[in-house]
Amino acid sequence: MRSHHYSIALGTALFVTVPTALADNFTLTLFHTNDLHGRTDQYPLLITTLNEAREQYGEGLLLEAGDIFSGTLYFTEFQGQDALEFMNLMGYDAFVPGNHEFDLGDPEEGHQALAAFFAGAEFPILGANLDFSAAPEFADMLGESISAEPQAGGLYDGIIVEHDGEQIGIFGLSTQDSETISSPGQITISDYREAAEAMVAAFEEQGVNKIIALTHLGYDSDPSVGNDLLLADYVEGIDIIIGGHSHTQISPPRLLTENSAGEAMTPTAIGQAGEYGQHLGVMQVTFDADGVVVDVSGELLAADEREADPDAVELLAPYTAAIEELRDTQVGAKVISALPNPRHGSGDEQSVRANETALGNLITDAQLHTAQQVAPDTVMAIQNSGGIREAIEAGDVSVGDLIAVQPFGNRLTLLEVTGAELLETFEIALADAPAENGGFLHVSAGVELVYDSRKPVGERVITLKIAQEGALQAIDAERTYTIATNNFTATGGDSHAVLGAVYEDGRNTIVGNTDWEMLRDYMVERKEIFYKVEGRISDVAAQQDAE
Repeated sequence: MRSHHYSIALGTALFVTVPTALADNFTLTLFHTNDLHGRTDQYPLLITTLNEAREQYGEGLLLEAGDIFSGTLYFTEFQGQDALEFMNLMGYDAFVPGNHEFDLGDPEEGHQALAAFFAGAEFPILGANLDFSAAPEFADMLGESISAEPQAGGLYDGIIVEHDGEQIGIFGLSTQDSETISSPGQITISDYREAAEAMVAAFEEQGVNKIIALTHLGYDSDPSVGNDLLLADYVEGIDIIIGGHSHTQISPPRLLTENSAGEAMTPTAIGQAGEYGQHLGVMQVTFDADGVVVDVSGELLAADEREADPDAVELLAPYTAAIEELRDTQVGAKVISALPNPRHGSGDEQSVRANETALGNLITDAQLHTAQQVAPDTVMAIQNSGGIREAIEAGDVSVGDLIAVQPFGNRLTLLEVTGAELLETFEIALADAPAENGGFLHVSAGVELVYDSRKPVGERVITLKIAQEGALQAIDAERTYTIATNNFTATGGDSHAVLGAVYEDGRNTIVGNTDWEMLRDYMVERKEIFYKVEGRISDVAAQQDAE
C-alpha cells in the first residue's frame, strides 16, 4: 500500500536516489497540461514553450489530463474543435476526459460534440473507469482494454507506448464527481481505485513495469470520490501520476516515499500543471533496471513568459475573429445597476453559492417567463448557483457578457414534482449553508424561502411559499407542481438526486431554450434592467446574528 508523505512541501525540490547500477537506469521525460477550459488562445504560447522544453529536455511523451471543454466563448462557438486543431498540432500522446468534457451531454442527443472531438483526435483517449459502451455515438471508437497499437481517436482503458526502447504503460482515470457536477448521461464512471488496481495488474501481466496514471481526480480533492494522493496511497505499482481537476501547481514534481504508517514504499511521482494553459509541466523520472523510480525532477514552465508561435497565431486568428464578433454583439438591453456575482473565495461576505443575488433573481425570472409561455401553470424557476459564472457590469449588454454568465448552454426543462419532493430538493440545496455549494438554488419572483442554517441538514427549511391566487401560500406536500430549471439540474446535477429521480420517472418536458438566450430575450424585452436582492431567500440564523 502506498501513501503520501505530508512532511514533503510542494515547493521544495526533492530527489530520492537508491543505490543501483547506473548503466541500467532509464530516464523518461514527460510534458503535460491540464484544465485549459476553453483557453484556446493559450496554445500559441504553449507551442513555443513545448518547443523550448523539447530542445532543453529532449523528446518525451506529451499528456493532457482533461477539462479542455467549457469556460470561454471559444468553446461556446466551436465546442472543442478549435482546441483539437492545436492539440493535434502539438502531438499529444494521450488524453483523459475531465468532468467538463461531459458538460454538453443531452438527455436526447447524447454527447455529439464530444464524439466529434474524439473522432478528430490524432491521439488515443484513456479512461479505465469510464464506460462509453452504452452511448451509441461512441460505438465506432471503442477499443480493446489495453492496446500496444492504439488508434487515433480510439477509446481505451490504457495503452502501451514504446519510448526509447522501453515499454511504458499509461491508463486514464476520471473523477466520479462528473455524476453530480456534469452530465455524463449514458457514460458510466466506476470506482477509481478498483480500476487502477485492475490496470496495474494487467500491465504487469504483460511485463510492463513503468506505469503512468493519467488522471482527472484532483491532487487532494474530495476524498469521498478519490484524488491523486489517495490513489498513490491505495494502489501499489503506479510509478507516475500526471493529474488535473484541482488546478494545482506542483513544482517541482512531488515524490511520495512513505505509506500511511510511515513505512518506506515504492516511490510514486506526482505532477500537475495548474490551469488555463498558463504552464507546461515537465517531469523527468529515472527508473532502475526493475522499473522502480530512483530519481525525479522537473518544473512548470510559464507559457506567458514566452513569445507566441507565429504559425499558431495565424492559425488562431479566424477563431478569435469569430468569437470577438460574437462577444461584441450588443443585445439591445442596458443594466442600470451592476449585477455582481460574489464568492467567498474572493473575500465577499455574500456568495452566489450561499445567498440570494440580484443576478440569480434575474436569471430565474427569465426562465420562469420562458416556461410560462409553454406551460402557464409553472409556479417557479430554480437555478443552480454553480451554473452562474460571472457578473454583469452596468451598461449596455453584449452576447459575450451573457455567455460568460451562463457558458454551458443548458436547456430549459419542466419537471412535475410533488410538494414533498420540492421541499426535499431545497433541503439538498441548503445542506452546506452558510458555506458555499454549487447546488444552492436561486428562485424566481413569487417564491419565499425561509430557512435556518443552524438546524440539522435535512431539517433546515422553515417555510417555502409560492404566489398563488394573489397571495403567498405554503407548498402543499401532497400536491403536484410544475417547476422550471436547466437540464443539468433537472437530471440530478450538483447533487440534486431528487430532481434526477423525477426526471428518470418521466415527469419531464424539455422545452429546449438555451439558458443565456432566455436571459437575453428577457432582458431585451425589458430594455432597462434594474434588479436587486429582495428577500426571496432568507436565513433566520443570519438575521439573528445581524441583530
